[in-house]
Amino acid sequence: MALRRVCSVLRPGVPRLAPLSTAPAAREQPAAGPGPGPGAVPGCGEAQAVQRPVPAVDFGNAQEAYRSRRSWELVRSLLVLRLCASPALLARHEQLLHVARKLLGQTIFDKLMKMTFYGQFVAGEDQESIRPLIQHNRAFGVGSILDYGVEEDLSHEEAERQEMESCTSEAEKDGSGTSKREKQYQVHPAFGDRRDGVICARTYFYANEAKCDSHMETFLRCIEASGGASEDGFSAIKLTALGRPQFLLQFSDVLTKWRRFFHQMAAEQGQAGRDAMDTKLEVAALQESVAKMGIASRAEIEDWFTPETLGVSGTVDLLNWSSLIDSRTRLSKHLVVPNVQTGQLEPLLSRFTEEEEMQMTRLLQRMDVLAKRAVELGVRLMVDAEQSYFQPAISRLTLEMQRKFNTEKPLIFNTYQCYLKDAYDNVTLDVELARREGWCFGAKLVRGAYMAQERARAVEVGYEDPINPTYEATNTMYHRCLDYVLEELKHNPRAEVMVASHNEDTVRFTLRRMEELGLHPADRQVYFGQLLGMCDQISFPLGQAGFPVYKYVPYGPVMEVLPYLSRRALENSGIMKGAQRERQLLWQELCRRLRTRSLLYRPA
Repeated sequence: MALRRVCSVLRPGVPRLAPLSTAPAAREQPAAGPGPGPGAVPGCGEAQAVQRPVPAVDFGNAQEAYRSRRSWELVRSLLVLRLCASPALLARHEQLLHVARKLLGQTIFDKLMKMTFYGQFVAGEDQESIRPLIQHNRAFGVGSILDYGVEEDLSHEEAERQEMESCTSEAEKDGSGTSKREKQYQVHPAFGDRRDGVICARTYFYANEAKCDSHMETFLRCIEASGGASEDGFSAIKLTALGRPQFLLQFSDVLTKWRRFFHQMAAEQGQAGRDAMDTKLEVAALQESVAKMGIASRAEIEDWFTPETLGVSGTVDLLNWSSLIDSRTRLSKHLVVPNVQTGQLEPLLSRFTEEEEMQMTRLLQRMDVLAKRAVELGVRLMVDAEQSYFQPAISRLTLEMQRKFNTEKPLIFNTYQCYLKDAYDNVTLDVELARREGWCFGAKLVRGAYMAQERARAVEVGYEDPINPTYEATNTMYHRCLDYVLEELKHNPRAEVMVASHNEDTVRFTLRRMEELGLHPADRQVYFGQLLGMCDQISFPLGQAGFPVYKYVPYGPVMEVLPYLSRRALENSGIMKGAQRERQLLWQELCRRLRTRSLLYRPA
């Protein structure tokens, strides 16, 4: 079965879930007694007895915020950010760039871009040319996450054609098998170009297996460069760059149906509306329901839930239910669920051709190659989140890598999009799974990059909008998820989180909770991340105060990163409050240097 291969390729041997208790796993408090010496490594002993104060950070001190920048760089930042705030310019920026290139010629156009937008948001053309900037930022406490910023310049029609081709199975193409996937997990021509409405994330389209190999090699170079730049570097990958998206759609559909089936049975037992970790099914009633549906015989069902799995609780939660879908039980041959509309049992996974099986295997192998190389170099590998119809599969495959590689410390980080309604359930389930199975939890928290596209697709295709209803609701969800993870970090020194946010209020919230929970930046459990050229007034004060903070550092030739530059300009226009605050501080620092006649200031 295809799903068995998913699990076997990524993890040859995984421990079973620990026996369930009747309540969420307790978080052990450190025993009383003398703490370790001052040279103790976090995670290798008990917490220090004396709580160290978290350094204060002043985000309003313009002089300190821009201590790493020369005056002409401040002028460039002020100019670029001001242009990004002009709706008229942004609406016509592609035409203006085209005209400028024709009038000025390629050489002068490249120089102009390097003096303005390219110089603001991109580090250089290749890994050698970006070294000075990486070293300079490192001297002021800011690390780098290398990102090859080149994007394919596909036409809308070509992008749509590639997407439709790569998201449709052979059985669906030749008519021998109708798609049983739900609407959300079927490809739709109106949304074939996944770049539409997306300004914060790069999009990859599947062309062929050779192109996926090329993307893997690019990711490998970034991992190797990150390993050489620092002792605890980060690198980021996207799974849609590594394989055919048809598999991600089908696997996401399987996982979603299986989870929904659990919640349907929970509703039958009077547990509708509870948080995922608070929902527990009585095993006897569950076995009765599954047997009546004809999914498996009663004897087989009894084998799924053994005393080794259940302990003394007599209940099953969503983690145990989800574990039934992989190779640890024989249920993978029963991958059918009842269709509540028709009352018929339906297979969860369509048949694969031999070529599709090979394409799926190669995707898993590429992931494995990247993870192994990251582990060899001590680089933390962040798997970026993508559209909601890919995300269940992406998260599950990332979890499999975490089980395999996060045995000593978190090297594989999953990304959680907090604009999703089920973000909190996703975070709490994965934290609990890491506790039970004994591997190290690693997470990157983001708000999300696909909101406009997700909303439009849900309305057009006809399924429930997966996004929180308001920006305020997303902020609340982000802080709720972050608070839960920070609480986990307090009791688990082997867990880590990347707070990827340009929102100053969120960063302040994180610092306050770190102070309250006794999480010191020297422990390097909480990281911060922003994009190069954005929110320096947050990044550099954090870095200079000793907090682990990283900039996404894109690089590539001028003409090939123009799509990236367009997205950065549009993103700055979308975060009006933060961009306005940054412009005010830039102007304040420039005026101070003018008054003190220090315009020729050079960072030490």
